[in-house]
Amino acid sequence: MTLKQQIHNQYLQILQDRVDIFQDMIKELTEDASNDAKGSAGDKHETALSMMHLEQEKLSTKLREAIEYKAILEKIDTSQKHKNIGLGSLVKTNKLIVFISCALPKLTLNDQVIFGISPNSPLAKKIIGQSVSHQFDLNGVLYQVLEVH
Repeated sequence: MTLKQQIHNQYLQILQDRVDIFQDMIKELTEDASNDAKGSAGDKHETALSMMHLEQEKLSTKLREAIEYKAILEKIDTSQKHKNIGLGSLVKTNKLIVFISCALPKLTLNDQVIFGISPNSPLAKKIIGQSVSHQFDLNGVLYQVLEVH
């Protein structure tokens, strides 16, 4: 399995874990609200239900985001070779390694730190469409593309 495939699989697992956690939390909040509604009345009860509902909305937003990110990752063909940088490219520069997919947490694999970045990020905008040897400046730091996978 290539490094790119390992990264892809790790990110898919991270996102599936997030989806599972958010779904469980939403389910618990729904059950708590349902149980609370059966036995309480008054202003304190209404406030508690409102707070639970707000929390449920926040979790639902996070769940939707995780599902969207997972869908983006699932569309990436990790066996595809990239000459020019684009969605799904694993890019090694003189300073860092990035996987152009979604804004995701950094990973450490084989003693290498990899950053999952969105194609809309400032760094990705500087390198999309470029190839090996491309040099660019970002925030006063000079980067050079060394490898594209």
